[in-house]
Amino acid sequence: MSEDFGDIHIELPGSRANKVVPQRKLDYGQKLRKILDEYDTCLIVSITNVGSKQIAEMRKDFRGRARFLFGKNTLIRKVLRDYVKETGKKQLMPLMDNVYGNIGFVFTKENVADLRKEIMARKKQCAAKAGTVAPTDVYIPAGPTGMEPTQTAFFQAMNIPTRINRGQIDIEEEVHIIAAGTKVGASEASLLIKLGIKPFYYGVVVEQIYDKGEVIDACVFDITPQQIANAFYSGVQQISALCFELNYPTIVNVPQSLVRAYKDALALGLELNTYSWDGLDTIKQILENPNAFAAAAGGGGGGAAAAGGGAAVAAKEPTPEPESSEAQPAGGMFGADEESSDESSD
Repeated sequence: MSEDFGDIHIELPGSRANKVVPQRKLDYGQKLRKILDEYDTCLIVSITNVGSKQIAEMRKDFRGRARFLFGKNTLIRKVLRDYVKETGKKQLMPLMDNVYGNIGFVFTKENVADLRKEIMARKKQCAAKAGTVAPTDVYIPAGPTGMEPTQTAFFQAMNIPTRINRGQIDIEEEVHIIAAGTKVGASEASLLIKLGIKPFYYGVVVEQIYDKGEVIDACVFDITPQQIANAFYSGVQQISALCFELNYPTIVNVPQSLVRAYKDALALGLELNTYSWDGLDTIKQILENPNAFAAAAGGGGGGAAAAGGGAAVAAKEPTPEPESSEAQPAGGMFGADEESSDESSD
């Protein structure tokens, strides 16, 4: 950009009179526009420490199922911004907000959950490079190294205990050489290369999923149906407990309220000698002779005691549901009243 003031010619900084856009950028923009017209879903992936050969192999293996797109972030944002202005597809703006860092796009029409598993499963074993951040802890195992005794100074500088055994260096004990999350030093990287250890596995990592204007975290696909069910049950239990304390009947706490009311009725019935019903009679029999019912329930024992217990159970068989539902709660709730009931019977 320049301005003329008579004989004075001013060239503004950072401007060019005839700015020419390289053809490769124009081709890239046209390619991205066609992909945006065709696909509504894509995976936003991170390609940190992933080589070009590994990406080329993935392009070949997923050909026809997905399209991989990588490029400069500034160019991608420029193409997206112009595409939104021309087409009015504002749902692509969340996609542009996530164009940062060492990322790429995998456009597909298949199930993104299954495709994500396949992409994440492709990892390549790599050697440790100086200056990179270690994704995991690295340990050097104890044992022979195959290195000559003249290189012991290399181990001594790194405080690694060694000994000479049969003309080679042996590491006496396992050594933690690199901690996860720290940068790999030149000495550590050189030692691992000498020992032939490739401790790291690198691959394309799916960070987020874009689907028709919505961007979600990829970790959502790691949630199992059992975890969803457990979260639902936990929420129902909390709601039930709250409604129970507030004495506010709802569909989730009515069963507990009925059980509690029946327990209160049993407790009141135990105090009345002139009033009883089948369920209360069963509770009284259990409190008067708990051993007989325990033997019958356990299925063991014989003789007259077992016969008497079997007869008592058989007598109550016409009403099995009240017995099972009443005996268990009352046994735990009125267990302390066994002595008082025994005394009253004596």
